[in-house]
Amino acid sequence: MLTELIVRNFAIIDQIQLDFNPGFNVLTGETGAGKSIILDAVTLVLGGRADTTAVRAGSDAAYVEAAFRLHPALRDALRPVLEGEGLDEDGDEFVVLARELRANGRNICRVNGRTVSLAVLRQVADPLIDIHGQGEHLSLLRPRAHLPLLDAFGGLVAEREALAAEVRRLHTVQRELDELRRSQRDLTQRMEMLQFKAEEIRALAPQPDEEEALRVERVRLANAEQLGRHAAEAVALLTTIDDDRPAVLDLLGRVEHALTQLAKLDDTREASLEALQGLSFQLNELAGDVQDYLDALEFDPRRLNSVEARLEAINSLKRKYNEADIAGLLAAQARAEAELKTLENSEVRTAELEEQRERFLRLIGRLAAELSAKRRAAAERLSAAAELHLGDLKMEGARFAVEFLTQPAADGCYVGSGEDQQRLAFDQTGIDRVEFLISANPGEPPKPMAKVASGGETARLMLALKTALAQVDETPTLIFDEIDQGIGGRVGDIVGRKLWGLAAEADHQVIVVTHLPQLAGYGDAHFHVSKAVAGGRTTTHVDALDTTGRVRELAAMLGTQGDTAVSGAESILRHVEQAKVALPVEEY
Repeated sequence: MLTELIVRNFAIIDQIQLDFNPGFNVLTGETGAGKSIILDAVTLVLGGRADTTAVRAGSDAAYVEAAFRLHPALRDALRPVLEGEGLDEDGDEFVVLARELRANGRNICRVNGRTVSLAVLRQVADPLIDIHGQGEHLSLLRPRAHLPLLDAFGGLVAEREALAAEVRRLHTVQRELDELRRSQRDLTQRMEMLQFKAEEIRALAPQPDEEEALRVERVRLANAEQLGRHAAEAVALLTTIDDDRPAVLDLLGRVEHALTQLAKLDDTREASLEALQGLSFQLNELAGDVQDYLDALEFDPRRLNSVEARLEAINSLKRKYNEADIAGLLAAQARAEAELKTLENSEVRTAELEEQRERFLRLIGRLAAELSAKRRAAAERLSAAAELHLGDLKMEGARFAVEFLTQPAADGCYVGSGEDQQRLAFDQTGIDRVEFLISANPGEPPKPMAKVASGGETARLMLALKTALAQVDETPTLIFDEIDQGIGGRVGDIVGRKLWGLAAEADHQVIVVTHLPQLAGYGDAHFHVSKAVAGGRTTTHVDALDTTGRVRELAAMLGTQGDTAVSGAESILRHVEQAKVALPVEEY
């Protein structure tokens, strides 16, 4: 609710600060005193049109600030916006809107003391207040708000959420189906490419350690002549006896003979003999191994060409498929085969998804049709309730209606059966597009609420509808301007009782500008707006009235003088007190 309003240098307002009551607040005063200017200031801070002519003459800027206390549900609703813009005050129950309008045309918007865009200011302000009588900031004039209100009035929120859950499931199926269909548009080409890739790698049949082995073999084949020469020299040095150069093994044989004789005479040299014998054995082994290597060596140009061709084939595939090694090629083959299998099964999966989609479309159609029927029944009850309140407000000829529209769609949900079956567009709210219509005068067809003439008549239409929707309308603060236009004291009493009921029984804060004492008498808080001239400047003042002040103001509003006026004012207040006690809760 609106707890505090500060206005500075706005039109004829120098500076005022209003602390509003949670219940029913009334503003009264002479015509031209500045009552509507106060509401203009509220409209400005909510994001309304800025006009530099509103800056008080001689001032650089006008400033309006409004503080709101948020109930838990509204705080939760605004949290995503506040957190998204960095405006959250650690769960603070208040939000403060401010707007500065400078004479040079620049205007600055703030939320919780931080500068924001006008769009953000409006987004935060939108759910806080409805201003009736000016059109702007009036949720009931926005058709998108009508369906949620109708569902809340009819107690259909659970059915709507159940339908929305099925629509979300359908969307999940549809997304997968769309993805499959996008894949299928290139399915043949993709499958051919994958099949070729898998078969090409499979045909090459690379082995995990093959590449290194081939590189070693290629080196050996390419250098066979040099390798044979070096190996033969090693064997010769180890084993071949030459007149000029004895073999290593022959020399070791001589050393072994000498050490054997030495060990016979000195047994401490047996270890040396054993070491030499071990070395001789190893050299014999080495000579045999090198000889075997030499025997196996051959220069085979055809084998060398084969090895090089194999290595080039492997490297070519690695480059082609951007893989670092044979392990990568084998992994690429496995992925291609797996995707092939998936694509080969995609037709089966597509058929399954199409069948699921059809089931969802029929289920959603049935749920939406049932919900639509309940909405139409709720619309009749809402129309009856609104017209009842319009009658109380002396608008017996006014009519209220709810218009239902549906849109055919080739891919819509199935509604009805047999020859009557049709396919209708839908979303998570169902198949209905709803708009509230009103006819203010007998014989005139109902029109959208946004096209109904403005002024007190419109305000009474809104009051009737607000009263009918009182328990489900979550807008916390309602402001009515010019609601008493064209009505007398008797109807003013009825209007006052209904407005007080909105505040007292339906937990709304109500602020009303009025000229009728019978209506003003129902206020829980009464503010008197006046203007005075000082120093050649006109200035608006606002005073919160106590009981004595209220009696004086109501007496002045009655237009009589002396004791008769005071008596009339006191009579109004006594009547109001009795009416409040007797007011039945169920009426609201």
